[in-house]
Amino acid sequence: MDTLPAPFVPPAPTPRKTPPSTLEMIRIVYRNPLELWGEPSYNEPYISVSGIGGPLVIANDPALIRHVLVDNAKNYRMATVRQKILRPILRDGLLTAEGDVWKRSRKAMAPVFTPRHIFGFARPMLERSLAFAERYETGGTVDVATDMTMLTYDILAETLFSGEIAGEPGSFASQIDRLFETMGRVDPLDLLRAPDWLPRLTRLRGRKTMAYFRKIVADTITMRSERMKSAPDEVPEDFLTLLLRAEGPSGLTRGEIEDNIITFIGAGHETTARALGWTIYCLAEAPWEREPIEREIDAVLAREPDPVKWLDAMPLTRAAFEEALRLYPPAPSINREPIVPEQWRDLYIPPKAAVLIMPWTIHRHRKLWDRPDAFMPSRFHPENRDRIDRYQYLPFGAGPRVCIGASFAMQEAIIALAVLMSKYRFNTTPETRPWPVQKLTTQPEGGLPMTVERRNPAA
Repeated sequence: MDTLPAPFVPPAPTPRKTPPSTLEMIRIVYRNPLELWGEPSYNEPYISVSGIGGPLVIANDPALIRHVLVDNAKNYRMATVRQKILRPILRDGLLTAEGDVWKRSRKAMAPVFTPRHIFGFARPMLERSLAFAERYETGGTVDVATDMTMLTYDILAETLFSGEIAGEPGSFASQIDRLFETMGRVDPLDLLRAPDWLPRLTRLRGRKTMAYFRKIVADTITMRSERMKSAPDEVPEDFLTLLLRAEGPSGLTRGEIEDNIITFIGAGHETTARALGWTIYCLAEAPWEREPIEREIDAVLAREPDPVKWLDAMPLTRAAFEEALRLYPPAPSINREPIVPEQWRDLYIPPKAAVLIMPWTIHRHRKLWDRPDAFMPSRFHPENRDRIDRYQYLPFGAGPRVCIGASFAMQEAIIALAVLMSKYRFNTTPETRPWPVQKLTTQPEGGLPMTVERRNPAA
């Protein structure tokens, strides 16, 4: 007899029953786009409508997603609205670059993300996680959302810069938060595809932060470049050194290196932090899922000191993280538009259509998942993984533009979870009432206030 309780269903907007008015739609998109989507988005293979900015296609069918992102990817560029939001921040970083600039950058950076280099970062990830975990020795109540942002920043600063950042590191961390809060919002003028010369009030506040942030990055790059010339044998083998070695006529320009550093900070810091926070929250609300994971972590840490091997040795821990990525994908939408119109089966994709591939709705689609709103890590247990279509689970995207840092993020997450959960147990409180909000990432509005207590693995 199965004595496990019903699966935990974490908070999420209820699908709309009726379409919003144009004014209401603009308000929702500015406040929280996750609240915009109606029942058809969670039930239909695709939707084709006329939106406020022109034709709109919402793609949920895995075959259609594969067509757009892989089979006919050459006919799809980054969507105009997405670029208007992200290019002011990232410029020619990998997430926003297109055409020859993107191809050259991807080729130049591919060696940086080889397994050898990623495995080489496992030890610094472990050391930073252990050092960070010491703050919990006294117990108490903490905001896990804020803490995971700080932890992933510590790991990023160590693996990206070896801790060598121009200026004050604390200021650098705070500027990251302010940058993505002020610059990463959808502006109503972007939805209406207004000309670029019209100022976006949502981003005017962020210009000073953007300039300050870019100066720190540029100064850090200059500092490291000079060190590589003066003392090449003493330079750390981190991401910054690897990127600077890709500088040159056939590689990256100095500006592109700067853009990609900022991209890695955004994509590799904020996204992993959000996923870690949601994982810890979901496990706290589902202790029957947490307990076998704690036993798994304890057993692996007792026999395997090499953190490189933890990802493969901890399938239950990995499954919980992947299930949190399903329910709360850090990047909740992938936006494309066709270069030329085309027909896919009985769907016509018109010129300049905004094609939305939304992990948020795809990961909760009624036709693709059993009990899609429930936290059920068993979906990702090794014996069940083959049941999941490659194009119904998209936390890192797919196709030529799949996230280049996916392996880095997975290794970082499992090491961080292993360290934290081997030592401590996080529990929710009456004040733990997060609400998922889409900014640049899927963030918990209200934070994740939780109590933390010391674990005794031998007990």
